[in-house]
Amino acid sequence: MLIKEILAFEDEMIAIRRDFHQHPELGFEEVRTSARIAELLTSWGYDVHRGLGGTGVVGTLKAGNGSKRLGLRADMDALPMQELADIPWRSQVPGKMHACGHDGHCAMLLSAARYLAEKRPFSGTLHVIFQPSEESYGGARRMMDDGLFRLFPCDAVFGLHNFPLLPAGHFFTKPGPLMASSDSMTITLHGKGGHGATPENTLDPTVAGAAIVMALQTIVSRNVDPQDAVVVTVGSLQSGSTHNVIPDSALLKLNLRTFSAKVREQAKARIEQLVQAQAASFGLTATIQPDFGYPVTINHVAETDFATQVARDTFGADRVADYAEVKPLMGSEDFAFMLEDVPGNYIWLGTSTGEADYAVHHPLYQFNDACLSTGATYWARLTEAFLR
Repeated sequence: MLIKEILAFEDEMIAIRRDFHQHPELGFEEVRTSARIAELLTSWGYDVHRGLGGTGVVGTLKAGNGSKRLGLRADMDALPMQELADIPWRSQVPGKMHACGHDGHCAMLLSAARYLAEKRPFSGTLHVIFQPSEESYGGARRMMDDGLFRLFPCDAVFGLHNFPLLPAGHFFTKPGPLMASSDSMTITLHGKGGHGATPENTLDPTVAGAAIVMALQTIVSRNVDPQDAVVVTVGSLQSGSTHNVIPDSALLKLNLRTFSAKVREQAKARIEQLVQAQAASFGLTATIQPDFGYPVTINHVAETDFATQVARDTFGADRVADYAEVKPLMGSEDFAFMLEDVPGNYIWLGTSTGEADYAVHHPLYQFNDACLSTGATYWARLTEAFLR
């Protein structure tokens, strides 16, 4: 059941969400967004700390004499893409869009934070964590490197993500791996260019690059246990600029995803071996530059059982999926870094409108405002239950 006090200011929270949507900011650029969040939290009585991870915001609220400490996290950044939706609150910034619903995540946590500050129905310490740059270079890791859990210790930390292709108001999670690791890297092949009419005088990086693209797929088919999920994607092969010139070099941009830390390291080692061996077979040299990577998002058992029970108690068992029904997702999430340091859970909230739903990262995607108070109620009840 939705909390009536949260419903009472739902329209205001939707307006805040749509304001964030109109003014999207990319990772580590969330200056306006973080300032507005800090302003609201301060007005509600939170002790506010800014600057972790550059633009991160942590609001702390204490009530009673309880000793437990809880962290709730929302992400703030948008994506570098053009919005195509024709809506009054569409993005006003060309080439930037809240296409993953982080504007909704902020609004849900803010709505819960307001209710909890007004009612203080708990005993202990609450940290609401607004994180930069989930989409790009690991804002969670940056906040942690700046002392997040040293300055704001948490006994558990929880995160939530909207899921527009799942039924609205339904919750999905499970213990263990829920989302994949993600490693992005750039491979440079160093060859010898020349005229396309005399290939014998060259060391062609394009041909070598094509061979590497194909060879990398054998990692999945021949080097990894068939029961372990692995995806190797070469998203870009760049070489040359015209018809009859063999270039000096080629670039491959590669992404690797797995559900196991062991398989992740095994596959990374095999990428190195295959790239170097294939390059050498064509007389070329190769360098591999890691760009960034996220670990597997692994939910802790006790905290996942707790989060699931809160959702059942609040909304009914029919709106919470059994663990066996939840299929891990090959998408990645930098909340995984937090779960490596602090026990916790990551949960999906279905936000389908039942009509023309678009997946996140689509230029027509829209956060379903009808689910804002659902997410806020969940955060409020979870806080009450954890900090009894």
